[in-house]
Amino acid sequence: MLYPIVVYPTPEDGGYFAIVPDLAGCTAHGTTAEEAVREAQVAMGLWLEVACEDGDVLPEPSRYPAVVFAG
Repeated sequence: MLYPIVVYPTPEDGGYFAIVPDLAGCTAHGTTAEEAVREAQVAMGLWLEVACEDGDVLPEPSRYPAVVFAG
């Protein structure tokens, strides 16, 4: 399953923060928006892997997979 990623600039350090809203606590950070998205994709894969190992039901994506740049 593919989940949307939302990317926000972090002015205090000049980087970017990415969240996967459908996966509680799934976040990442990068020095560029592209890096933040790549790191979020890694975090998403690990989040889903652990959820499957634990026997959790995976949430349905709330919307079409997309990367949204906010802020």
